[in-house]
Parts: sequence; C-alpha cells; structure tokens
Amino acid sequence: MVSITIDGTRLEVPQGKNVLECALDAGIYIPHLCHHKDLSPLGSCRMCIVQVQGEEKPVPSCTLKAEDGLVIQTQTEEITRLRMLALELLLAGHPEDCSTCPKYGNCELQMLIQYIGPKTGRLKMRSKGFASDERNPLILHDMNRCVLCGRCVRACNDLRGVHVLQYQKKDMEVYTGALHERLLKDADCRFCQACVEVCPTGTIRDKLADSEVRKEDYVVPCRTGCPAHIDIPRYIRFISQGNFAAANATVREKVPFPHSLGYICVHSCEPECKHSHLNEPVSIRNLKRFAAEHDDGEWKKRAFHKPATGKKLAVIGSGPSGLTAAYYGAKLGHSVTIFEESSRLGGQLRYGIPSYRLPREVLDKEIADILEAGDITVKLDTKIENAPKLLKEGFDAVYAAAGTHQGARLPLPGSDLEGVQVNTDFLRAFEEGTASVGEKTVILGGGNVAIDCAGAAFRLGAKSVHMACLEAYDAMTATDEERTWAEEEGVVLHNSKTFPQILGENGHCTGVEIQSVGNFRKENGRMVFDVLEGTNEILEADTVIFATGQRPTIPMDAEVFGLELTHGNYIAAKDENGGTSVEGVWAGGDCVTGTSSVIKGIEGARKAISAIDRYLGGDGNIEESLAPDQEKDPYIGSIEGFADIPRTQPQVVPVPQRVENWKECGPMDKGFDENLAKCEAGRCLQCDLRLCISSPRTWGDFAKEAESK
Repeated sequence: MVSITIDGTRLEVPQGKNVLECALDAGIYIPHLCHHKDLSPLGSCRMCIVQVQGEEKPVPSCTLKAEDGLVIQTQTEEITRLRMLALELLLAGHPEDCSTCPKYGNCELQMLIQYIGPKTGRLKMRSKGFASDERNPLILHDMNRCVLCGRCVRACNDLRGVHVLQYQKKDMEVYTGALHERLLKDADCRFCQACVEVCPTGTIRDKLADSEVRKEDYVVPCRTGCPAHIDIPRYIRFISQGNFAAANATVREKVPFPHSLGYICVHSCEPECKHSHLNEPVSIRNLKRFAAEHDDGEWKKRAFHKPATGKKLAVIGSGPSGLTAAYYGAKLGHSVTIFEESSRLGGQLRYGIPSYRLPREVLDKEIADILEAGDITVKLDTKIENAPKLLKEGFDAVYAAAGTHQGARLPLPGSDLEGVQVNTDFLRAFEEGTASVGEKTVILGGGNVAIDCAGAAFRLGAKSVHMACLEAYDAMTATDEERTWAEEEGVVLHNSKTFPQILGENGHCTGVEIQSVGNFRKENGRMVFDVLEGTNEILEADTVIFATGQRPTIPMDAEVFGLELTHGNYIAAKDENGGTSVEGVWAGGDCVTGTSSVIKGIEGARKAISAIDRYLGGDGNIEESLAPDQEKDPYIGSIEGFADIPRTQPQVVPVPQRVENWKECGPMDKGFDENLAKCEAGRCLQCDLRLCISSPRTWGDFAKEAESK
C-alpha cells in the first residue's frame, strides 16, 4: 500500500493502481468517459485529467499509477478549461437529439454534459452521415452517436477475446465495426453483447431491451422463461467445463425432478434462448438430461435439512406438484403425509406419460430421493373427498395437488359408442398393461397428450393413426419435437378441423366425420370459428380417443370438497402462492391452473410451500446452494462460424424399431453422449456474463451518495 493525496484527502491505496479508480473507490468523483473499470485504460477522452504536483501538464488519471507521495488536484481552472474544450470538440460530431435517444436518462455522456457544462454553440455541428444499422441480430449500431471512446473495441478484443470490432474509416469518419463492413455473424461474433453493456451512449444497443422488465430478465431470457427460474447458463457452463455433476446440482437447486424433466419438459426456456435469433435455440432440455445422467449424489451433502418443527402437513396428490411440496415441506422440518388416490406415486408423470418417453426407473429413483428428504409418510389408494377436513384431523396445513386425471369426453353424437375412449383412461391402461386399440385409430386433439395417445396406439398394434384438431399445423400445442416424432412414426395430421360426430354400426364406432374450419376470432371473450361447408370427410376408425382436455377428479360440489371452486371443479386460488378460500389450505398444479406442464406444477408447489412454511412459523426460505462455486471466465475467445453452428440433435431410436420393439429398446430418445453435450453447450451465448460487467460510476451516482449523507 502507498499513500497519495487527492484534493487534500489522504488515501492508502494499492501501489500501481490507477489513480482514477483510487479516487472513485474513495468516493471522489473524477469525470471520465473512455474509462471502464473492467477494461484496460486508454486515456483518450481527456475527461479524467488531473494536475500532479511537480508535473508541468495535466495527465489522465486513468493511466496514472499510484505511487507513494503523489499529490493530486482534480479541480483547477486549467483542468476545467481543458475538460470543457475536449467535451465541446467531442460534441461537435454528436447528435443533439438526446430526448429521442433510447438511452436518454441513462447516458454517461449526458451525465458528463450536466457536470462539465460545455458551451457547444460556439462550434459548428456536423453530421457523420452513418445510417442506423439494424441488420445484425440482437445488436443495433447507430454510429452517428459514437464518441470513439473505444470501450466496445476493448471489450470485444481484450475482455472477451473475440476480436470482431475494430476501428474503421469511411468517408473520412472513424467508426467501430467489423472489418470490411461485414455482418457480425459473418465476422464470427459470439453475440455476448459486452459491447452493448460498456457503450456509454446510445451507439450500440440491445434490440431485446425492454424498459418495462428487469434488466436481468431480458439479458438472460432463458432463465426468465423457465417457470422455476433454473440458472440455465450456469449449468450449461458447468457442462462446458466438464463438471457434469455440478451441472445437475445446479438444476436441483430449483427442482427435485431434473432427470425426468430432461426427458419430458416442454422447455419453455428454449423459445426465449437468444441463439434462436441466430439460427436455432440451444437444446437446453437435453443438456439438463445429460447433466442428470451424471448425478454423483454430492448435492445431498449440501442440501439443507431444518430441525423438526412438530408441524404436520397433508399433501393431496403425488404428481410433480404434490411431490415437490412434500420434498420441501420435509426439508423444512415438517412431518408430511402424502394421500394418493392411485396405487403408485407419480401422478401424471407415471399415468399420463408413456414409459417409452419417461423410463420408470428414472421416475422411481427421483421419487425415492424425495421420500428420503425427511419425515414423509405415504398413504396409497386413499382418496380425499374434503380437503379442510384434514385440518380437523390434526394437520396444521394442507396442500391440494390432485391433478387432472379425468378425461373430457365431448358431447358429440356417437361419443358413447363402444371403442370410444378418453385420454386419461387410455394412458393409465397403457401404463398398467391393459390398454387395447383396433387397427384404425383416430385421436381427437392436438396437444402433447394427443401425441402420446397416438404413439401408444401404434405400439399397441394400430396399423393407422390419424389425429384431428382445431389448431392449424403451426398453432398446435404439441411441441415441434414431439409432432415430428409422431409424423415419423406415421401419424397423419388433420389440422383446422372440427368433428361433428362419431359414426358407428351395431353399437361400435366405425369412423369420425371431420370438417374444415377457418376465420378464428374472439367474441365475448370466447374463441369462435366458421365451419367451411362442403369440406366434410370421414376418417375410418374402430378406436377413437378423445384427447381434448382433462379435469380434476375432485367433487364438483364445493360444499363437498370444502373449497371454493371455479370453472367446474378447479380449485380457486386467491393469490400466486395458491392460497384458497380456507385458511390453512393451499392448492397448486393442474387442479388450479388446468392441464399445464410439469415444470409449472413444480414452481407452483415451490411458491405454495414457502407460504405454508411462513404460516407454520418458518421463514419460508427454500433456496439452497447445491453446486460448487463456478469460475466465470470473461475471455470466451473466437469460434469460427459460431452463429451458424447447427443445433445438436439427440440420438433417437429410428422407426420402426422404436415402435415394434419399444419394450426392449427402452426410451426412444437416447439424448446426448459427452461429445454431443459439450458441442451443444458450446453454442450457449453465455448471456449471463454480461451481468458480471461492472456498472458505470457516473456523477449522478456520486451526487445521490452525497445527498444521502
């Protein structure tokens, strides 16, 4: 450490540290523009000049190294004059339309203008003549606003090591950009957006920035898009680093079903992935599964387990939402009892998703881990008809997650014919080995459940499987991946169709009449459509399966079940935590939201269990750190053709093997091996690294600190 004096204040600072940073750290503001804490000093803007005792001329404080005995003045008449002159020259080539700039109110140059107060009227303003460049994905360039501070170039070259941005010259004007005016993707940009983050003006901007949401949410949209807010960039980086178990531990910090989700998650995070603006999103779900396949159990040593509270929690239902509530409830020290109507735990994970998609050994292993979390008692083959009654039976709180296990049979003519089934009954029978279909099967519906019914029908021996649904092909609720797999297996899709009736002879179904629809619109809050006359056709069928929705199995009468209901027999939640009409009873999962996704059911349980714990006298904190600390290297380097690297495809058992030998070949989706996983992890933009870049320290920040004192 050495001793320096700035404006009469003596400071003890590290030897060799630049004086500007020493001053800022000590709460002494020195104006600056080209300087940034995370970048190598340049000293070109001349805003941070100071007078050093014994030196004839002012020097930039960002390049001045601290030495013992330095005496520095930051404010003299000469320094003020030189700063004003430098800023006036800079502003001579900068647009005057601050109020129309997207960065208005958050611009470092604007702050400098307010602090220094130049008289720009004495200089003739000029236009640089650059057109705003919006050709690149994610990043917009408006070089008319550039002040040539060089931050973006240093961030790209020195901080990230990508070496895309350089100083260029066009029509006597200097600007920053890719060599030969190439598009960023053609110059091998990594689209890390460090250049956006360090730009002090509105020159380089984020196309996805949204002032209505938190910065963290639009900077790392995959994490925001995940209902459980799993730290996706972190676990992908662990995979890139070869620490697969740590990646799994990261996922487990938010969900107790990482392996199951790796097979069946609807991956709502992937449409949010910024790589989709380059070509295709990162295969996040498959990376999650790969990480789970390398679980070493070390995360259990880091898991929290609070002392017993003496409180009793009843959980109705053992699907993903109910099991999640039981898991965290037990870890919080409560005694948990799970009431399950079926003979086995798992809910829709077991009875709604076929085993060729989700192996039962995977599900059973994760359920076993949950049951080991604490004091959990399981009561199978037990249906709860009245939720609040459990409070009178000695439970201190109740979480109802009964699921939606009752299929919807539309009131069509012929819907009661023999051979007509509903999705939930069919898939449960498929799980139990008692399902059967004829040679010609028609599925009514276009979601993932309909796809599962179609795949199960083929595996039971159907020769033809047709699916008819109201939605257009690109509007189907089934994921693109599952729809593709279904078409590979031979499912014939009939989109934008309604089904007026099911036909039959001698009491058995023989076909389904379908008719085209169009002109979808909303009337009085409901979606309506026009039936196109003359488009009727008949799909032959000896088996028809309704996959048009499902409902909870709880009683339709609110007085019977004891809770306020909505939309028939869905439980009415009064807040985002799942609170119900009865104090001490919470609800979540599909019986509240309608048939949704596993990950949404998990997040609903996480919110509810936090509220339940607070109600029982705890702090409601279920956050935990299961993964080791991670090194986030900002130097990501250059990768040739990065933007065009195609999405890595999982290994999938080909047709017809996966249909004809489905029991022997196991899950049809074999996921990634190590090489594929590392390849796909390498496609991640590492958006979260942008949040690690230091925030600028402006005069406004120092003024606020002074006011607060």
